[in-house]
Amino acid sequence: MPISSPLLDHGDATAHLSRDPTMRELILRNGELPLLTPTPDPFGTLIRNVNGQQLSVKAAASIHARLLERLGTLNAATLLRTPGDELRAAGLSWAKVRTVRAIAEAERTGAVDFAHIATLPDEDVIAALVPLPGIGRWTAEMFLMFALARSDVFSMGDLALRQGLTRLYPGVPADEVLALWTPYRTLAARYLWADNHRVRVGGGPMG
Repeated sequence: MPISSPLLDHGDATAHLSRDPTMRELILRNGELPLLTPTPDPFGTLIRNVNGQQLSVKAAASIHARLLERLGTLNAATLLRTPGDELRAAGLSWAKVRTVRAIAEAERTGAVDFAHIATLPDEDVIAALVPLPGIGRWTAEMFLMFALARSDVFSMGDLALRQGLTRLYPGVPADEVLALWTPYRTLAARYLWADNHRVRVGGGPMG
């Protein structure tokens, strides 16, 4: 997977995706989505992403606030010098304590160069992150999409995306559908998530 640059606007992407009639209907039904922009703090964003996994937005925000209160500044040095039981007291599970400490150690040693990670191709970003405990390919792909705002990422490890493909493109191989959306698969994935949510809350399937 080469580097996929952040989108400057959705114009070209929506025009390209709209060549697919099914995706065009999703775009019409769900409207324009907010533009993603790259984070200025990849390290802190990954820590926050890990802390928020499997939690509601409200619970994740509360834990992040308590973590900032204890650390003062969220960086590798403050994480590594804070005892694990204090991180646990802020609301992190022990598994997440292990993960954030590993991320901090990788930053400290240079095993992961967060200052320059945004310059790496997509697969190199994934390869840099997945050796860390608690970081799988799905987490790395979400980091590419939402932290680095890469334009051409689609996570087949995401259950909701797989369900969206099955629901909207029955019998069509996934790689054929994804080929239609390249090089804007990130935006396509976001429309699948949006439409899955619409169906769950009672909007009904597409006619």
